[in-house]
Amino acid sequence: MKEAVEKIITALVSDKDAVEVSEIVHDKSAVFQVRVAEGDMGRIIGREGRTIKALRSLLFFAGQKHGKRFVVDLVE
Repeated sequence: MKEAVEKIITALVSDKDAVEVSEIVHDKSAVFQVRVAEGDMGRIIGREGRTIKALRSLLFFAGQKHGKRFVVDLVE
């Protein structure tokens, strides 16, 4: 799942080398901490948060299929 998040984020940003995705796994959940360049933070969030909300929705439904909870955190 980490690779999927990384691929989506990399497709959205302009500075692809600055993308870092780390995964923290717990029993039934996984937290993805995403770091991007400061100029790309707006692209990830999107207008009124629509882009990050869409990514979180995708991960929610993927988590339903796998019986886990996936969370995305944007780290500055």
